[in-house]
Amino acid sequence: MTSLFWLIILAAFVAYSLVSGALGRTVLTLPILFAALGYALSETMTAALSPALVGESKWLLAEVTLVLVLFSDASTVRFRRMGRNWRLPARMLIVGMPLTVALGTVATLSLEPSIGFALAMLVAALLTPTDAALGQSVVTSADVPERLSQSINVESGLNDGLALPFVLVGAILAAGLGREVLGGMLVEALGEVILGPLAGVAVGCGVARAMDWAEERDWVVPSAGGVVFLCTAFAAYLLAGAIGGNGFIAAFVAGMAFGNTYRHDIRFIREFVEGEGQILTMASFFAFGALLLPQGLAFASPGAVVLAVLFLTVVRMLPIYLSLAGTGLALREKLFLGWFGPRGLASILFTLIMTERYDLPYEHDVLAIVSLTVGLSILLHGITASPLARWMGRRSPDDPQRPSRAGECS
Repeated sequence: MTSLFWLIILAAFVAYSLVSGALGRTVLTLPILFAALGYALSETMTAALSPALVGESKWLLAEVTLVLVLFSDASTVRFRRMGRNWRLPARMLIVGMPLTVALGTVATLSLEPSIGFALAMLVAALLTPTDAALGQSVVTSADVPERLSQSINVESGLNDGLALPFVLVGAILAAGLGREVLGGMLVEALGEVILGPLAGVAVGCGVARAMDWAEERDWVVPSAGGVVFLCTAFAAYLLAGAIGGNGFIAAFVAGMAFGNTYRHDIRFIREFVEGEGQILTMASFFAFGALLLPQGLAFASPGAVVLAVLFLTVVRMLPIYLSLAGTGLALREKLFLGWFGPRGLASILFTLIMTERYDLPYEHDVLAIVSLTVGLSILLHGITASPLARWMGRRSPDDPQRPSRAGECS
């Protein structure tokens, strides 16, 4: 039974790869297909695999995928290339993101008051990071003005790493520890937030300079790029753990340091993520459909359903709208940026890791809210991406000329 289960999964991976180009012209995105497949096979997975194996596998998958996602997303952000387009994502991150966490906390407390402030903040922090992969056709569409596609790309590349401190503090506070232990853990968390970036900068800059030195002497073969990418991401993660820093923050900062220090073509990271990395993405959305979504639906309360809708609309769109005040963007552009805050991989992985590491109260309620929000986002953002990209391409007389190229997808 176990072998048959894994054969089905591998066959699904191969089948998707064979028709991925054709599916790219439809609304059937990778997240939709693999979340649906995971949900369809959830009972089969439970019967085929032991609970211990499932628990260990999902934790390992979450850890590995999140390290690579954080590093690769951050590595695509080039400060020197952002030019005049940096103001919009900066506003969305510096103003919009804290407002989203605050408004999400208030909304969660209002509809689910029993879970308390700390857990409400954790839920809001888990659902603040966005995933541009769920609206990839928006980011890559030539119909969408470059300033908008670039803003979505940069925001999604940075906000998962920036959300980590909120997630960690919320999880620690929600764990319900005694004051003495809690105080020690908060000090430890502060050390993680400080030492993690230091490890990331050291590893990211150091490896980038070493690779530049080797490139200048023509010592590096093209296939080595993927090896360097993997080793750098995990080296930052492990070094941070060795010195008391947070490994995920270190991986995120290492990616940014590497991308902005390395002087040669960095396409090997994008090629790895779009190639071998797709396996991890498929597996993560499959795990979401098989493990989180059934629990979310089983424990969904009316409040959780309303919260899922609010997190995708008001809780996301109002802070983004306010953060873009005075930018000169049209109303539809502000609403467009607010709507395309899909919740996906980062929310799934953060949730898996935090529920594994910490003994959280009302865990089923957290899983219900997160899984319903991500599930709705996978569906709604997946099917609206292409139509709304075309809608943004219909210029009114007052609209600026459409650009001929779109931002790079993170």
